[in-house]
Amino acid sequence: VQLQASGGGLVQAGGSLRLSCATSGSILSIRNMGWYRQAPGMQRELVAKITSGGSTNYADSVKGRFTISRDNAKNTVYLQMNSLKPEDTAVYYCEADLVEGFRIRDYWGQGTLVTVSS
Repeated sequence: VQLQASGGGLVQAGGSLRLSCATSGSILSIRNMGWYRQAPGMQRELVAKITSGGSTNYADSVKGRFTISRDNAKNTVYLQMNSLKPEDTAVYYCEADLVEGFRIRDYWGQGTLVTVSS
């Protein structure tokens, strides 16, 4: 199973970016999918998560600015980021919880860098 994240880049404050993360390989079922980020010198933190049914939750710092969505047919999760701020600068990682037999295992993408200039 592989997760391939894309869409990062350099953007000015106030701008927008859309991240995508496609899951490929031997997939039975995907439960939750999410985005995390890690800024330099900081711990990785949750940005947003979405369940297989479409329920979402967000970090307080991104509520109202970021929107997570998923396409179950494509096994892909998206993160629409609007009104970006310099403090959103980080490496963004996607994560997926896959059903494997009687267990759920989490997989991670390689990360995509988002840089927001002031």
